[in-house]
Amino acid sequence: MLKRKLVIIISSYFMMASCQNYKAIQAVTVEDFSEFVHATNYITDAEKFGWSVVQQTVRDFKIVTDATWRYPDGQYPSKPNDPVTQVSYNDAVAYCKWSGTRLPTYSEYWKIASKDHRRINVFYDSILPSKTVNLVGNVWEITEPKNQNEIRLAGGSYLCNKNTCDGTNRERELIVDPMTGNIHVSFAVIVSEKEEL
Repeated sequence: MLKRKLVIIISSYFMMASCQNYKAIQAVTVEDFSEFVHATNYITDAEKFGWSVVQQTVRDFKIVTDATWRYPDGQYPSKPNDPVTQVSYNDAVAYCKWSGTRLPTYSEYWKIASKDHRRINVFYDSILPSKTVNLVGNVWEITEPKNQNEIRLAGGSYLCNKNTCDGTNRERELIVDPMTGNIHVSFAVIVSEKEEL
């Protein structure tokens, strides 16, 4: 009987060991963020301020009253499957605490994103942010900083192209503060998934 139990334990150990966990990045959608807000009554930084930044081109932006994750441009409602925008680093951290996830570091972001083979969405495609395209070039992604006052964005945005901010270049450095949102800034979280046997 003891021998049979030992065989079962050893077999179980090797089955679990062969089911390796790996890291993946998951974009946080408007629907995801809405569930968080509904569960916690969370108020974003943009909602507290009563305004946020609405980038129109790489160089042109304006401060818009009532621009929030619900109405990223201050007028039109966000769509459930779009990446959530008008969120700050503070908002992203609060979401991560609630969901049991975390932000990627800058280097983790690029390492994992390099395995995403969906089409990169850039300015000249004239497509708004979408969950169906590669994270890179879709919306800027907030990453976990080394210095809490300097939040580095990764991945670029649909407003970028190679002649301007070229966010699809890993060497590009764009730093924001912990409280400010923007119409083309979002975040994604690290999730662990199990590889199939």
